[in-house]
Amino acid sequence: MAYTISQVAEMMGVTPSTLRYYDQQGLLPNLSRQNGVRQFEAEDFQWLRVLHCLKNTGMPIKKIKSYIDLVQDGDTSLQARSELIQEQKAHILKQIAELEYYLQEIEFKEWYYARAMEAGTEAVVAEFSSKRATMELDQIPDDLR
Repeated sequence: MAYTISQVAEMMGVTPSTLRYYDQQGLLPNLSRQNGVRQFEAEDFQWLRVLHCLKNTGMPIKKIKSYIDLVQDGDTSLQARSELIQEQKAHILKQIAELEYYLQEIEFKEWYYARAMEAGTEAVVAEFSSKRATMELDQIPDDLR
């Protein structure tokens, strides 16, 4: 069964123009056309999932294109492809660590406002918010969790 660009765009949560751009950049190398109209087949979805993942984890288009070129080189590029994927994994893990770090501040603010609203005033929790000239995150006191 063939899928239209609009159907695939909806499945991926992107616009058809995004898929057209990917195609123009060479990111959809095996895409077939019928009378000039892009047609997506079931076998295209494995690549579309990888493309979607790489793009949504912050890999630049140029690097995705390099990956595609390596894939097309076949088995001779296995090591290079593996290294590229490992680099992206390291990038993702760094992003996760950063988000977990900032989540601590958000959780503090969540705790802070819940306590303040419960008391009807920030005065009861204001002392727990750092007024120091530092970028250290505020912490929920262990005895008040």
